[in-house]
Amino acid sequence: MVTTLSSKGQVVLPRLVRAKLNLSPGAKLECEVQGDFIVLKPQAPRSKVHETVDDEISGLRVTKRNQGDTFVTSDMVKEILADFP
Repeated sequence: MVTTLSSKGQVVLPRLVRAKLNLSPGAKLECEVQGDFIVLKPQAPRSKVHETVDDEISGLRVTKRNQGDTFVTSDMVKEILADFP
């Protein structure tokens, strides 16, 4: 992956990198130089990243269910959204 250094010295981390490391806006990164390389390391350990799978019915990428999880039905969503402005 390639990114570009801005005139202010800023670098945008590609979306896939941010997602893989679970980085959100405001995340603190340690920055060090190792030879000719710049190394960025998140200061805090990353929080749990949920495993994703392809849904068998829709084909969409979804969070993997854990045993004992309950399904969210269309009726449940309609009920929740009934009072939404």
